[in-house]
This record gives sequence, C-alpha cells and structure tokens, in this order.
Amino acid sequence: MGQPRSERGLGIALVVAAAIAWSTAPFFTRLLPLDPWTILFWRGLFAGSLITVLLVVMQGRAGLRQLLVPGKAGLLVASLSAIGMVSFIPALQMTDVMNVAVLIATQPFVAAALAWLWPNEAATWRTLIASLIAFAGVVITVGGVRAGADLGGIALSCVMVLAISAMTVVVRRHRETSMVAAAALSNFIGSLVSLPFAHDIAHVGGQNLAVLAMFGCLQVALGLTFYMLGSRLLPSGQASLIATLETPLMPFWIWVAFREIPAVHALIGGALVIGAVVADIAGDRRSRE
Repeated sequence: MGQPRSERGLGIALVVAAAIAWSTAPFFTRLLPLDPWTILFWRGLFAGSLITVLLVVMQGRAGLRQLLVPGKAGLLVASLSAIGMVSFIPALQMTDVMNVAVLIATQPFVAAALAWLWPNEAATWRTLIASLIAFAGVVITVGGVRAGADLGGIALSCVMVLAISAMTVVVRRHRETSMVAAAALSNFIGSLVSLPFAHDIAHVGGQNLAVLAMFGCLQVALGLTFYMLGSRLLPSGQASLIATLETPLMPFWIWVAFREIPAVHALIGGALVIGAVVADIAGDRRSRE
C-alpha cells in the first residue's frame, strides 16, 4: 500500500525546515570568538536540554524514560548523529570549508546506497537524477577547492557524511523508535565527547552564552528534531537530497547578516541545487496525484 500524501508532504516540509535551520551554522559561528570544542560543548548542552524539555512536556515521564532507556535503535541513531556533529567542526579546522561542502553533497548518494544495501529501499530515477544535478550545483558552488588539502579534514568529512547517511537509513528503518529522544541524547553525547578538548569554557561571557543558546536551540535542536521526524516519512535518498538545500542557503544568511555577496559561481550552483530539490518535490507530488 502506498504512503499517504499528507504523510509524505509533512516529511518534505519537516526536512526543508531542518535544512533551513542547519544552514544558519556559519552565521552563529561567525559571531563566536571561541574554540570549536567549546562551541560544540555548549551548543550540544543547550540543544539537548531544550529537546529534553519538549520531550517531557509532550510525553511526560514516558518521554524521559525514552531518553534514559533509548533501546538499541535509539542509541544507534544518537551515536551516529553525535559522530556527525563532532566530526563537522574539526573538519572545518583541518581543511578548507569548500572541501567539506563538496563531500556533504555526496550524502544523497551515500544514503541511497546504504538504504539499498540494508532495507533494500530503491531510490526513484527522478531522485537519482535530481541528486546528480544537485551534486553538480554544489561542485560549481565550491569550484575554488584548493589542491593538497589536509587529509585529516577530508577523512573527518567522510566520517560525517557516512554517519549522517547511516543515521537517515536507521531512522527510516526503525520508525517506532522515539527519534526526539534520540536527538536529545545525541547532543548530550556530543557535549560529553567535546568536554576534554574545550579550552574556553571558563571564559564564555554572557553575550557569547546567549549566542550559544540560540545556536543550540535554533540551529541544532530544531534542525535535528525536524530532520529525524521528517526523514522517517521519506525515502532515505530523497530526505538527504532535500537536506542539501543547506549548502546554497549558508552564503545567503551570511549575505543578509554581513552583506558579503556570494560569488557568481556560488549563485549559479545554488540555483541548480534549489532547482533540483524543487523539481524532485514537484515530481513526487505529481506522481501521487
């Protein structure tokens, strides 16, 4: 039996919202004069706390129990998400941000491949073609990649892409698991892992703490929760494809906040990514009418 249109539409809306939330990361990072591990610690702490509060408000003690006893699937999702988050900031430190962005663009392919290998979930030709167009758009956007970039940063970027792609597939496979609880747990795990390496924790002032709170609550908590809830309603390849909207939106927020005009190739590439995602969503709607 096919999936209800309303359920599929809700999944698309949630993943689009997640991409918008995630795309604000450069904006918040630009505002914080702190080392990346300190940012990861406080961001994860605020995000995990907000998600936990929402979980308790919505589900009471049952929600708290899901957080404390997540089960194998919930723990796997939380661990994969934490690996992705913790790998991201160090990767940006060790290699050019453009290299990281290129690798992020491969996530729809990785997620679709993992989905085919595990649940035997076939991606549609429409999504595969749209993924190729989106990948081409990101390659154009980040066309200034430097040669000889640090291999450590490239390796961490690959770990991040693999972890988030695997998380997408697990979320889709175990739809009965509380993904909101898993989202909270993943942030707490990320904070715990970051703590030994964070050097500026004692030097975070009130203004920076407020920015970190917004960073954790808006960019991480809402983004991760929306994505986990939305990706369980969509094929893994399509969810990852829609999430690539994050890439062209990143320079948009920088332009709005700091008046930094993106290069022409970034505008062209971003238009391709957005066009591919919109075309895939429109094609999905037509196929279900």
